[in-house]
Amino acid sequence: MAHKTTNKIFTPDIERISIQGSSPLINVPFNKINLSNGDSVLTSTVEGPDVNAKTLPKVSETYAPYVIDGDARKVKKTILERAKEGEITPHMEYVAIRESYKNSADMPFTPENVREEVAKGTAVIPANINHTECEPMIIGKHFSVKVNANIGASSLSSGFDEEIKKLRLSLKFGADTVMDLSTGIDDLGGLRSAILRASPVPIGTVPVYEALDRAHGDVNLLTWELFRDTVIDQARQGVDYFTIHAGLLNDLLPHAAKRILGIVSRGGSIMASAMIRTDSENMAYEHFDELIEICHDYDVALSLGDGLRPGCISDACDKAQYGELENIGKLAKRCFDAGVQCFIEGPGHVPMNKVYENQELQEKFCDKAPFYTLGPLVTDIAPGYDHITSAIGGSMIASFGTAMLCYVTPAEHLALPTEQDVKTGLITYKLAAHAADLAKNLPGAKLRDDAMAKARADFRWYDQFALSLDPQNAYDVWRAQMPEECANSHEPAFCSMCGPRFCPIRLNRKLQAKYNAK
Repeated sequence: MAHKTTNKIFTPDIERISIQGSSPLINVPFNKINLSNGDSVLTSTVEGPDVNAKTLPKVSETYAPYVIDGDARKVKKTILERAKEGEITPHMEYVAIRESYKNSADMPFTPENVREEVAKGTAVIPANINHTECEPMIIGKHFSVKVNANIGASSLSSGFDEEIKKLRLSLKFGADTVMDLSTGIDDLGGLRSAILRASPVPIGTVPVYEALDRAHGDVNLLTWELFRDTVIDQARQGVDYFTIHAGLLNDLLPHAAKRILGIVSRGGSIMASAMIRTDSENMAYEHFDELIEICHDYDVALSLGDGLRPGCISDACDKAQYGELENIGKLAKRCFDAGVQCFIEGPGHVPMNKVYENQELQEKFCDKAPFYTLGPLVTDIAPGYDHITSAIGGSMIASFGTAMLCYVTPAEHLALPTEQDVKTGLITYKLAAHAADLAKNLPGAKLRDDAMAKARADFRWYDQFALSLDPQNAYDVWRAQMPEECANSHEPAFCSMCGPRFCPIRLNRKLQAKYNAK
């Protein structure tokens, strides 16, 4: 068997393979988990061809026609425009293979399926023309549920090396997109460029953060011109999607003021502060057409932010939240008409009995544009365990149709996340996303579960570890309570919970033998 243990380090037998599309330029990577019984299972990978490389190959450089504009490129047509015209782009073929785990006549997701969903605005492929290292992926209700991870340096912590390390850690544990929320350092542009060059997944930002940095942290100096220039600079760098809080309008502020926690979104609070200071409407809303034009030039997707998301259960589903959602729906239509892809950000803190309502209203107001939620967190009483409270809500809303979940770490509400927090948050959310994929009966979603079940029935311990989301942890837990002579082998037909005499799986073999079931 190829699985190995060395000094209590478990190494699964995993090989990197690729499935080629209609041309050598479309080459989709997968991890192949080889099992001791001769079977194998394909799993997706987002780590890129070299997990230690500072710069990655330009995977999608030829996927879209473009024109040169100084040190950046502009698209001739966006992915959405090409989809509306009936064109199947290389992005769409890449995504179809990635979601199907094969390229054959019986693919569950064909390139045409992908094109149709993008053309309707119900799915999004975030792929800035200047982020050529990005391996195309799709966010949409009918595809696998995606997970976003947040990273970011600040004036109080981290730097270039630390953020690249966070990026690689996020990729190792399956983040499908990564948001760079860096603030307060001298070279934000340089850091973002380093992240983009090292990232095979889409990178998102909240441009108003850097705009406020350029205003020296003084909201009184935050102008539309400063905000616009920040958006342009980030788009030219290669940022794949922007979170813009343009639906937070003046008439909603009195409703937010009545809340227990008011506005908890950092971007939302910045925009609201600027509105109050100038006694004017939201600058992102007033200049939304110009924002759309910038996004169109570089094929940047818009993540329409929920600046008024509820920060506690008592604030959930109020006039501020739902009023903003209605506004966002109108902005989403403007994006679609202009050929700019968009998806919709959602809550936040929501009780379980209101989770379905949030999905239902989002689809109604936003014409089924992809939904992207922070949790939701279904209770407020678990500081230190909010990765769990949010994953409960996340798995629920994803099973109802939410397309992407933003991970929450155990440090939420308390502190900046550590590396262990990032790992725990991502594993928790990959589990929530996978549970939703199973609930949606997504083609192929159950293959890994079935392989795990068979490995358990056969007491193939090392295969069980290899199939888990965190193989080393599974091995460590198992080994810690096994007798030494057993722990050094992958063959014992029992675990420490029941022991050899009371193991129901061992006893079950008598049942199978009686009925000739195996």
